[in-house]
Amino acid sequence: MAAYDFTAPRLFVESDLAEGLVLPLERAQANYLLTVLRRSETDPVLLFNGRDGEWRAEIVPQGRKSADLRVVTRTRPQPAPPDLHYLFAPLKTGRLDYMAQKAVEMGAGLIRPVFTRFTQGERIKLDRLRANAVEAAEQCGILSIPEIAEPARLPACLDALSPDRLLVFCDEDAPVSDPVAALRAAADPAHPPPLAVLVGPEGGFHEEERALIAARPNTVALSLGPRILRADTAAVAVLTLVQAVLGDAR
Repeated sequence: MAAYDFTAPRLFVESDLAEGLVLPLERAQANYLLTVLRRSETDPVLLFNGRDGEWRAEIVPQGRKSADLRVVTRTRPQPAPPDLHYLFAPLKTGRLDYMAQKAVEMGAGLIRPVFTRFTQGERIKLDRLRANAVEAAEQCGILSIPEIAEPARLPACLDALSPDRLLVFCDEDAPVSDPVAALRAAADPAHPPPLAVLVGPEGGFHEEERALIAARPNTVALSLGPRILRADTAAVAVLTLVQAVLGDAR
């Protein structure tokens, strides 16, 4: 039997979830279920809130364009939230949406915009970041919504990291070598530390910023190979590497 049920639509809700509760649907959610998906009475819907696990609910129509959901039974318990910080220099809107979704899919537990010397734009809509995180979680069977942290300058972001958290720094000037070996040399895969990943802006890091990052203990500079990757592509590449060597995909 498949681990997840992808045949039923999944919705993130803010409400507590427990057997027998009846939850009114927001207008947009009701339109999605009743009009877009053409779901009808008693059709199953999966609900999660990031706290109480995943629950199966049934649609209770309340007219043509509104409905409630009756919570029936829990389908999955709530796992511990992932402890992986994803730190990134802001991108253009379309690519930022993609990056946020992929970071959630790859197991980020915290997403923080980082302002660097060469960051192209500093207008960040945190509500849009969260909306993309929720959408990715709904579509991919994820039960925890990552924390969307307030943007900060690079020095403040580095100071906020606990000393025991390994910072994986995607450095375009790092020697092109085996990234798997570099990660294994930085930490014991059998007992990996808490992790953070830092991806810079399209223009790369300033030399002073690179020196600041390198001076932080418990930091590994990582090359992603001989090709220049866009920042959103680098996000997928480095999170895949980190999860495969030191994370929950090993």
